[in-house]
Amino acid sequence: MAYLAMFHWGWLLGALLLGLVAGWIAVVQRGRGVSKVTARWLAVLVAALVAAALARIVPGRPGYWLDLGLVMFALYLIGCALGSWLRDRALSRHTPPA
Repeated sequence: MAYLAMFHWGWLLGALLLGLVAGWIAVVQRGRGVSKVTARWLAVLVAALVAAALARIVPGRPGYWLDLGLVMFALYLIGCALGSWLRDRALSRHTPPA
C-alpha cells in the first residue's frame, strides 16, 4: 500500500481532486438518482472487489490494478463527500431566528 501511495501519488491526488469537483457540482444537479436495487447491486460488487483484494485472489498485474483502482475509487468518494460538504458550508444561507 505504501508503494501505491509513493509511486502513484499524482494519480491518487487527481482522483481526490476530481472527487472534490464532482462533489461540488453534484449538489447543483437535480437529476434522478440510482434506484435502490441498482445501488444494492453496486454495493455487492464493490464489497466483492474489496474482498478479492484483501484475500489476494487476483494475482500479478491485474491484482495490482485492482488495488490501485480501489484506492483511487475510495479517494474519489472521499473527495465527493468533501466537495459536497464544502459547497454546503460555503453557500448555505442561514435564516436568522424569528
